[in-house]
Amino acid sequence: MVFNRIRRLLTEQLEISEDRITLDTNIIEDLGADSLDLVELIMSIEEEFGIVITSESVSELYTVRQVVEFIEKLV
Repeated sequence: MVFNRIRRLLTEQLEISEDRITLDTNIIEDLGADSLDLVELIMSIEEEFGIVITSESVSELYTVRQVVEFIEKLV
């Protein structure tokens, strides 16, 4: 499931508990991710799923749900 893989990536990168991450979690506001965290997260997602995420797409991905739905459309 895409959600579980994204949650694992977030917990590893941000060193937080999985319990803090739901589909409605805002990656910046709720988890405190900064711009470097976002760049590293995008690179991890691209590697994990074998996809390329353009900078235009990144600017539209705020919540975990948006990330999951975006990936599900590509894979």
